[in-house]
Amino acid sequence: MNLTLFDSRNSDYKNPFGAVAEGTSVHFRICLPRDIGCSAAKVLVHDELNNTDSVSEMFWCGMNGDHAEWWETDVPFETASLYFYHFSLTTRTGERLLCRGWGSKGEITMNPVSWQLTVYEKDFVTPDWLDGGVMYQIFPDSFCRSGMRYNDVPGDRRMNPWGSPPHWKPDEDGVFRNNRFFGGDLEGITSRLDYLESLGVTCIYLNPIFESADNHRYSTADYTRIDPLLGTTDEFNRLCSEAKERGIRVILDGVFSHTGSDSVYFNREGRYSSEGAYNSQNSPYSSWYSFQQWPDKYSSWWGFETLPELNENDPEVLRYLTGGGGIVQRWLGEGASGWRLDVADELPDKFLDSLRSAAKQQKPDSIIIGEVWEDASNKIAYSQRRRYLLGRQLDSVMNYCFRGAIIDFLNGMDAAHAMESIMSVVENYPPQVTRMLMNLVGTHDTERIITALAGEPSCGRGRDWQSEQKLTPQQRERGVQRCRLAAAMQFTLPGVPSIYYGDEIAMEGYRDPFNRACYPWGEEDIEMLSWYRTLANVRKTLDCFKGADLEVVHASGRIMAYVRRGTIDNVLTVINAGDRDETLLLPEDFRSAYPMLGNHSGGDYLYIPAGSVALLAYES
Repeated sequence: MNLTLFDSRNSDYKNPFGAVAEGTSVHFRICLPRDIGCSAAKVLVHDELNNTDSVSEMFWCGMNGDHAEWWETDVPFETASLYFYHFSLTTRTGERLLCRGWGSKGEITMNPVSWQLTVYEKDFVTPDWLDGGVMYQIFPDSFCRSGMRYNDVPGDRRMNPWGSPPHWKPDEDGVFRNNRFFGGDLEGITSRLDYLESLGVTCIYLNPIFESADNHRYSTADYTRIDPLLGTTDEFNRLCSEAKERGIRVILDGVFSHTGSDSVYFNREGRYSSEGAYNSQNSPYSSWYSFQQWPDKYSSWWGFETLPELNENDPEVLRYLTGGGGIVQRWLGEGASGWRLDVADELPDKFLDSLRSAAKQQKPDSIIIGEVWEDASNKIAYSQRRRYLLGRQLDSVMNYCFRGAIIDFLNGMDAAHAMESIMSVVENYPPQVTRMLMNLVGTHDTERIITALAGEPSCGRGRDWQSEQKLTPQQRERGVQRCRLAAAMQFTLPGVPSIYYGDEIAMEGYRDPFNRACYPWGEEDIEMLSWYRTLANVRKTLDCFKGADLEVVHASGRIMAYVRRGTIDNVLTVINAGDRDETLLLPEDFRSAYPMLGNHSGGDYLYIPAGSVALLAYES
């Protein structure tokens, strides 16, 4: 008998769906075959963060047809934490377990795999302004160069011609240095605000802009100063002000796990006149770093000696970065609307708690987005289960989970498995987090999306091989088609689409530094750009892309279909990632819907050509 015993994503079995606020009573209901002779059923709950267990008795509540019966109970969850649960059954053959099988459904087994329940703090809110918007990520050195000349630019900066290939070879001494710059600057970004507005952008995420000797600027030299090659605080103020006039906010990259060795704080290279931690054990920054043997043996980020690690729990570090008037508050006061936290999973809880408190005190609607590549609701970092999403740390995260699902699906994975990855996030994350997810398909840390979808896998091959690669015309045609589908999923799944500069024109490139090439102004792929603008207009026109709801209609083979519902509008998105045309039986309420993308003239079925997307909409 094909019987659903339990399904955590079906309100007939668990209500409410997904993560819940503390103080919520969750209704659990299981359906058991009559012939197993169940005489008692229990819900076994483990509180992961507090390491406690509880048992709730279930009650027999009636038959489901002639051969199955319902058991149910309500379980209160009073404390914000991460919980795992499964069911214990007393049957005629002894104690049995009802545990999580594939996806969200249950199976009777002796293998105790539990379902997750995230319970967040009842007063946890996230800012409204990003919900339903579009984010655009800019690598400042490579986006746009204004041509302005700036003062105090260090003489060891080497300038490369705009549009030349990214530098990747070691210098004459065999050392690779990131000191070649293209010269993109803040004024250049300001000059392109009309372009960003045409893409529907409501938020700019800037990779690091603070002083640094490296073109990537993840080796911070001075948190108080804009890098002199990018401009000044006045130029930053102007960017934020003019962006705001267009309904666009700016968030900054917070690199707080480490600084540069060539910094005012460490000063290994002796660039600064003041004493850094490397120069003197009496430096005001000595407690900021961990020395095994001063001055040459110290903890550094992933072993890179140019990136000495910060002791984020050090009182002086906390005061400087997250204290009153500290770095976090200072730049919010200068016009930023939030922070993206680099390697957030390497920042301790105390630091994240303090950072959120400082940001919200300075600007209550500021946003804190963390870099976490895995499921952030149950992440274990440094042998500790983290609590990023329970209410006192992050507002949301970079959504690498969706990126993996999108790329895998478009490269051949069955839609059911890709959708399982997507729904796992929707189920595990608080809805106020999900609506803010940074839905990316490419970043400064990944291959360009068209390269990931159509290029030859690098398979660990080095920069010399990567530097020589360019998509063939056939690969590029296939890649553009897949990129269109990837963008459609970005723009229609829960969360906020995040465009890595140049992805909207299908720029190519493997990983760093080949994914950080100059934007080719005047040489854009106009058709691809038009596609992104079309998606942005659809997103702006309809209200259903706010919030966190997702209703799966179909996920099998090469077809994925899902519904987003709003107060006014309802949209069905259908993706055909296969190489043959398909026909899909439509949900009844969409049979008279009008097409926002694709073609549909009414009727029970939707015809969707190979490699295409359809969006059907109707007003409630």
